[in-house]
Amino acid sequence: MRVIHEFLDNQIFFIVLFAWLTSCVLKGLIEICRTRRIDWGRFFGPGGMPSSHSTIVSSLATCVGIYEGFDSPLFVVCCAMALIVMYDASGVRRAAGEHAKIINIIVEAWEEAWESKNPFLSDEKLKEILGHTPLQVAAGAVLGVIFSIIACAIARA
Repeated sequence: MRVIHEFLDNQIFFIVLFAWLTSCVLKGLIEICRTRRIDWGRFFGPGGMPSSHSTIVSSLATCVGIYEGFDSPLFVVCCAMALIVMYDASGVRRAAGEHAKIINIIVEAWEEAWESKNPFLSDEKLKEILGHTPLQVAAGAVLGVIFSIIACAIARA
């Protein structure tokens, strides 16, 4: 019972959770404004503006800095993790999405050229939206920091 009580008292967990939810809702709303249609997958799916991955890790690092101190080893660990996640989101995952676009074009051209389905190729297209632009990553990071500063101020008041 004590464990549940401790978990429910963990302010950092809930601040990071609500920062992530805020980022997901913003991502979905921005997509609605951009396309003029609702795509429920964009709310919690990969890619898009702002990066929810960046929001989570920057929110976590900010909260840990505020609660544990910006000179603590735990803050350094959170910052290192945040940099790795943001680099991955804008680098490796984005490149994988670009590769998926090209592979989908090749598969489609192959099937059109041979006028039949190749049993070795999947009917399912590869996901093309996997990563983020540097702007999307930066927006997610800024959102996480600002959200956490405000939420920690409210929680500690």
